[in-house]
Amino acid sequence: MKKGKIVYLNGVTSTGKTSIARRIQDTADEFFYLIGSDILMDMVGEKHRLNNYSKYEFEMFIDMYHFAKLLSDMGKNVIIDCLLFETSELPNHYQKMINIIDNNPLLTVNVVCPLEICRQRNLKRGDRGEFQSHEQDKIIDKTVTLDFIVYSDKNTPEECAEMILNKVFETFK
Repeated sequence: MKKGKIVYLNGVTSTGKTSIARRIQDTADEFFYLIGSDILMDMVGEKHRLNNYSKYEFEMFIDMYHFAKLLSDMGKNVIIDCLLFETSELPNHYQKMINIIDNNPLLTVNVVCPLEICRQRNLKRGDRGEFQSHEQDKIIDKTVTLDFIVYSDKNTPEECAEMILNKVFETFK
């Protein structure tokens, strides 16, 4: 069975990853599942989030990669909406993700947006801390080189989705 494509959208909160992922789903001829940290954290009951959020958050990231690989192994396309970070709680995050995804078709995309614009988006959203993007920027893994970059401050989510889809189908012909 042919493995499904995995598109990893990496960036701090409010860069537009989810909006871009939804445009990919809306415009791609092929079907894509969307999984991400925000979506999966809803799977953890409130009691456990309140008692030990970090434990479940870091486990969830690793579980998410296993889930993406499972879907890809089943021939399903997947978009991962997440942040590759480096912390003592989850050291070697990028390498762990690569090891889990293994030989599945993976395109990593860095979604870039100036932090001031992310801060404004956080305020407008109301469900993020004003400086949450700044805090995440301190732990984002800047040592890895991703396959592709889109600039969500210069392009609409539709334009970013189109660029990513073009790259996906150029890469995995």
